[in-house]
Amino acid sequence: MKLRGFTTLARISSCVLKENCLKPSLFCVLRRCCSSEMDLITQAKQSAAYQAIDNHVKNGQALGIGSGSTIVFAINRLAERVQEENLNVVCVPTSFQSKQLLTEKGLTVSDLERTPSLDVAIDGADEVDKDLNLIKGGGAACTQEKIVASCAKYFVVIADHRKDSKLLGEQWKKGVPIEVIPMGYVPVIRAIEKNLGGKAELRMGANKAGPVVTDNGNFILDWKFDEKKDWKKVNMEISMIPGVVETGLFINMAQRAYFGMPDGSVTFREKLSRNGTPECDESEK
Repeated sequence: MKLRGFTTLARISSCVLKENCLKPSLFCVLRRCCSSEMDLITQAKQSAAYQAIDNHVKNGQALGIGSGSTIVFAINRLAERVQEENLNVVCVPTSFQSKQLLTEKGLTVSDLERTPSLDVAIDGADEVDKDLNLIKGGGAACTQEKIVASCAKYFVVIADHRKDSKLLGEQWKKGVPIEVIPMGYVPVIRAIEKNLGGKAELRMGANKAGPVVTDNGNFILDWKFDEKKDWKKVNMEISMIPGVVETGLFINMAQRAYFGMPDGSVTFREKLSRNGTPECDESEK
């Protein structure tokens, strides 16, 4: 039997546990395979994060620091460089999670009131298409992530290879996150499904009763679309619905995306200017 990927292994593992039809030794093999696959993903995330921090962070910068599992590695590497090179940087986090991590590492934390202009923003993504359009918000922080990214001169995305797609929805199947005012979530769902098709659902908490609540005190909808879209138009249309705070569609915002590969190497995709040359990050000069 040829097993492909962590998902397949996990599914088979679950089935055989229920049916009790495989020997314990085979359980151990499956578990080791799953563990090995996750180790490769962890390595890929770390490689992408380290590459971005090493390429784009310079002394004296104001940095936007995003949220999510890949950002943990970016913060770790940033803390290492600050200590080793005595860098003076200020960090504006996009969520309580990232603020807490930055504080634990002893890094200087600010906000957009004190530091409204950022040199570089570094964040993860749930999916990146060939044009560097993003789906973000799997961790329910899309609004603050988008605000911080919009304040940066250069926006860098870090992700493992699973997040790299030609078209949005190719890899990410959980839909577009949409932050909404709690009292308006039902009308917003109805408007989205009527005007754009697909299925919009209120995101429920995994380890708590009730819906997921954002750092802003709002709810998250996940809209599962059913076909290729004009994402700029869709983003604008959803944003205009009363009750919508922000969408997880980041259109024409990222300048470069780093993808960590299973072997530890890193590839990247960058936005080109009108004359066909890469858009420049001043920090790389």
